[in-house]
Amino acid sequence: MNGLIEYRAHPFWLQRYCPSHEVDGTPRCCSCERMEPRELRYLLLDDGRKLCLECLDSAVMDTNECQPLYLEIQEFYEGLNMKVEQQVPLLLVERQALNEAMEGEKTGHHHLPETRGLCLSEEQTVSTILRRPRMTGNKIMEMITEPYRLTRRCEVTAILILYGLPRLLTGSILAHEMMHAWLRLKGYRTLSLDIEEGICQVLAHMWIEPEIMGGSGSNAKSTSSSSSSSTSSKKGGRSQFEGKLGDFFKHQIESDTFMAYGDGFRAGNQAVLQYGLKRTLEHIRLTGTLPF
Repeated sequence: MNGLIEYRAHPFWLQRYCPSHEVDGTPRCCSCERMEPRELRYLLLDDGRKLCLECLDSAVMDTNECQPLYLEIQEFYEGLNMKVEQQVPLLLVERQALNEAMEGEKTGHHHLPETRGLCLSEEQTVSTILRRPRMTGNKIMEMITEPYRLTRRCEVTAILILYGLPRLLTGSILAHEMMHAWLRLKGYRTLSLDIEEGICQVLAHMWIEPEIMGGSGSNAKSTSSSSSSSTSSKKGGRSQFEGKLGDFFKHQIESDTFMAYGDGFRAGNQAVLQYGLKRTLEHIRLTGTLPF
């Protein structure tokens, strides 16, 4: 090696690290994927995930805290003339509750290696996070949950989102799952994995893009009712890091290597850019394929 030290860098953050850290169990933030540095400890969530302190700053931690953001996503869909008329509960849950709910579904597409959101169609009881968990040092000490019984009044019984993710990531996952709900409620049946997941990712991308560009505005509105909002949100603005984080989540959607999500998004996005969202959705409804 001629005395040179080999290192690798994260493709987005350009964080340098020794290649050995890819296999030695060095923790990564479950949101931004940056490795935990030796001199700084990330927050340990109760399900084993690690969250860096900058992502924690805007993290959505319980079901009530997520409702203003849910209202924003509903308004976003209404602005696209795609209002969801039915009242679909939104619940923030722990990883175990999300996995159990996934097993309770007869069908469904899930984003491996880890599912972070779910659109449910079956009746079941889900454990939802009632109040923001208590933290001591760099650990979650107490989770306050309650059972929530889902009843089937329409094709969708609930949307579940993994707790502890930053607002922009929570919102993009929610916009994605809301599209699954919209498709089911509008009678779109048996779409192929790449078509359905691709168009859901298109909607997630459509939501996060103006959020990044706006920088403030709706962000302040969604967090002003919550005592747990980040310092930057209380000021009505957004921290420089949160803006960069939004760019990262957008980059993740655009460069996803999973075929259904990545290729599906890129094909769906191209169709929407060329033919518009309304015409693309109508073509999917009639043929189950994208217009070309």
